[in-house]
Parts: sequence; structure tokens; C-alpha cells
Amino acid sequence: MAMAFMMATTGMRVMDECKRWFMEMKWKKVHRYIVFKIDEKSRAVMVDKVGGPGEGYDELAASLPLDDCRYAVFDFDFVTVDNCQKSKIFFIAWAPTASRIRAKILYATSKDGLRRVLEGIHCELQATDPTEMGIEVIKDRSK
Repeated sequence: MAMAFMMATTGMRVMDECKRWFMEMKWKKVHRYIVFKIDEKSRAVMVDKVGGPGEGYDELAASLPLDDCRYAVFDFDFVTVDNCQKSKIFFIAWAPTASRIRAKILYATSKDGLRRVLEGIHCELQATDPTEMGIEVIKDRSK
């Protein structure tokens, strides 16, 4: 049976698959990224796309539509200055300029509810075009 986490402020539901896929990414490292979308008819946040462990940032960026909003989480692996392997999970709120005003408002007001369900996010980025969430921005924020 599908469960959902209700977001009190917007009446939006976060489907249990969102948390399940996120926990697999966080603990088992079987996904590199997850893209989430809001289904306006059912008023639910659901998984839109999942990137396998061999996929990277370029595949995530390519999977975000240029004319609609999405949320994404990205597991960024890096090596510190003292040669330690680390990982940080980024939450990206994607709201491109070409998306509808209604979608921008819906995603902006539902973001915090999804963030509460996805425990363990290290950094958040808000982007309206690809340069605001580029790999260099992620590298800089992971320091």
C-alpha cells in the first residue's frame, strides 16, 4: 500500500517512493540522483527520474526540463584537500524562467515539506538556469 507524507501548508502529499528512493541513494549508493515532480491533479510529489550509480552530474542536468519546475537530489562524491573521500547530498530547486508562474509558486511553496521528508541533505541550490547549478557551483559549495 502506498503511503504519503502530507504537507500541511500546501495540502501536497509526498509519496512514500520519494523517501524510499532517497534512502537507497543515501545509504546504499545505488542512485546518483533523483528528480522529483509535482503532479498537479493528484497534488502529490513523486519520483520523475532516477540516475544509476554510473550516471553523473551531466545526466542529471540533461534530465531537467527547460520549461517546467522540478526538485532534484544529487549525491556528489569528492576528495578533500587531505585526500579523504567524501560525499554530500545536494537538494536542487529547479524553476527555469520559461516555466509557468503557477508551477513556480507551487514548487516554491511545497519545497520545505519535501525537504523535511528527505533527511540528510547537506546543501541546497535554487536555480533558474543551468549556470546557477553547474558542477563548479556544486564543487564550490561542497568545501
